[in-house]
Amino acid sequence: MHVDLNLLTALDVLLAERSVGAAADRMHLSQPAMSRTLARLRRVTGDPILVRSGRSMLPTPYAEQIRDELHTLVEQAHSILTPPTDFDAATMQRTFTVQCNDALANAMAADLLTRLRRDAPGVRLRILGESGTTSDELRQGRIDVRLSADEPDEPDLRAGVVATDQLALVRTGSDGPGTLEEFAAIDQVVVSRRGRLRDPIDDILETHQLSRRVVLSVPTIDIALRAVAAGDLATVAPASFARRAAHPGLTVHPLPFALPPIRAVMSWHARVDIDPAHTWLRDLIAASAAASIGETASAPG
Repeated sequence: MHVDLNLLTALDVLLAERSVGAAADRMHLSQPAMSRTLARLRRVTGDPILVRSGRSMLPTPYAEQIRDELHTLVEQAHSILTPPTDFDAATMQRTFTVQCNDALANAMAADLLTRLRRDAPGVRLRILGESGTTSDELRQGRIDVRLSADEPDEPDLRAGVVATDQLALVRTGSDGPGTLEEFAAIDQVVVSRRGRLRDPIDDILETHQLSRRVVLSVPTIDIALRAVAAGDLATVAPASFARRAAHPGLTVHPLPFALPPIRAVMSWHARVDIDPAHTWLRDLIAASAAASIGETASAPG
């Protein structure tokens, strides 16, 4: 049985107005069109619905019986089909999951928590480390946003740059390398989740017939900074993160060669693009990135 659900709305209005003309005005229809709708309702239900009594129309017992339930059903249907607009972060009860690397997590976690407790005390935040299946996790809703250095290629993912930073050399002491040769002469720590002892900096050095000695590979920047603080070593890290790490004795120096800025890219799935709560979360993260990392791009939509 194929029932036009628009008939439910028309029936609800007819029972509320008890007048074909008034119901037509309310639904922005002509009176003949409303009369035809009433005729369809009578055929579908097998009941007269409204019966003329003098100058007015009275509902049948069947119409009286279904009126309250019908009105509730129509209100629920309209609520389901109408996106919410009355969003209030202060009363929201929700848990969001953000996936990012340790540098971004360390840079932003405290500021994000401060903003959440101030603006949305009912919101809880989970921060997860990077993994190799981030696109599927966004699609399946296991994470709400991903913060990384790269923009996604998948057409169903959205992204925007929320901050940029520069890589710098971090070491003990006050002197930084003035030349490529001085840089290459320092024993270094490389950050690699996969344990690699080489990164693109080695390719740059090779173009100048130079190489460096990597003595340690660690999975996070924080571990690298601790290792550098404990010995005569150096590592390359985001400048803003290194300056905030506050490890005693560490100094931050410009690299003696040019590298493009590193970016903090926020990615999310298209299905939550216009969700008010998710839009609020993205704006919150963009503001926190600006405050925690520094030089920023415009906030993503």
